[in-house]
Amino acid sequence: MFEFRIIKQSAGSRARLGVLKTPHGEIMTPAFMPVGTQGTVKTVSPRELEELGAGIILANTYHLYLRPGAEIVAAAGGLHRFMSWPHAILTDSGGYQVMSLGALRQISDEGVRFRSHIDGSEHFFTPELAVAVQEALGSDIAMVLDDVPPYPAERERVAESVRRTAIWAERARAVHRRPDQAQFGIVQGGVWPDLRVESARAITAIGFDGYAVGGLSVGEPKPMMYEMLDVTVPFLPADRVRYLMGVGTPDVLVEAVRRGVDIFDCVLPTRVARHAMAMTRHGRLVIKSRAFATDFSPIEDGCSCYTCQHFSRAYIRHLFHAREALGLRLVTIHNLAYLLRFMQEMRDALAREEFETWAESAYAGWAGDPLGPGIGRAPDAGLP
Repeated sequence: MFEFRIIKQSAGSRARLGVLKTPHGEIMTPAFMPVGTQGTVKTVSPRELEELGAGIILANTYHLYLRPGAEIVAAAGGLHRFMSWPHAILTDSGGYQVMSLGALRQISDEGVRFRSHIDGSEHFFTPELAVAVQEALGSDIAMVLDDVPPYPAERERVAESVRRTAIWAERARAVHRRPDQAQFGIVQGGVWPDLRVESARAITAIGFDGYAVGGLSVGEPKPMMYEMLDVTVPFLPADRVRYLMGVGTPDVLVEAVRRGVDIFDCVLPTRVARHAMAMTRHGRLVIKSRAFATDFSPIEDGCSCYTCQHFSRAYIRHLFHAREALGLRLVTIHNLAYLLRFMQEMRDALAREEFETWAESAYAGWAGDPLGPGIGRAPDAGLP
């Protein structure tokens, strides 16, 4: 029920075109997953996501465990039916969210004891519980619980994370039973090359359906992220999906694909939309700016999304200044359309065997943009 197949390999890099088969449809890779943390991609309906071409979204185990509870989602027939989304879903384990609670949590080899950010109630999250919750949710892909160190972190703390993540991964693999759900392991190691290799070897030895590179996009400089990908990816099996967690700027997407990564997620397009920032091929555009008060052109010329086909910059600016929710929805729709189209263009270039040529100018408008790693894995990632 779960299969990954490479269709074409780029001659000039590790980039590859593939297809990921899940119980809820096939996804062409490289692919970007919109983030629906609490069972919804903020301000956008499932029908609109379908129209935008999204084939897979991400939801978060931590949040759904706390509210409404895995038992309620299971009683509804699983997360797909609960949120009326017929396509694939990946559930993050919630490890990053738990680790981000700071003083509200205590970590040990047994698991993580934490207090809910909602009501202060106490909970104990273990690798086994993370598996059980995700099996109840019924996602197509479930992530194991990992120990995510902060950035920057001392080598000793990162080494502890590598050791603990491997122990937790073995425990998670041992109890995973749902045959229609793939399980992915996560590689840690911070910005220490030898620890990255150690973690990759330990996690791949366990044998998962796919592998994620975790612990990046947490504030480190982009060149450092790329260096860690160069170190890590060669140790991940070529016949398994590779997932870089928490990135969504066009430049990082291209550079990660160039290094052999297949799927991505990030709150970037929805989060910045709530702050009136639109994503375009020329870079970001702050729609609330005074310069757009009488600009009756679309957010981006040539864009076929619903927003650009029907509304002007001036109107959307007005909505934000009037505090109308439609403004956030319209920019969110455009941002998702932009990133999903960007990934389609990338796949087309790979299919034509022109990835490197396409990549030379694909993200020119974003080169040097200060939006960098961390936008999708900020300390409040997934929180309202």
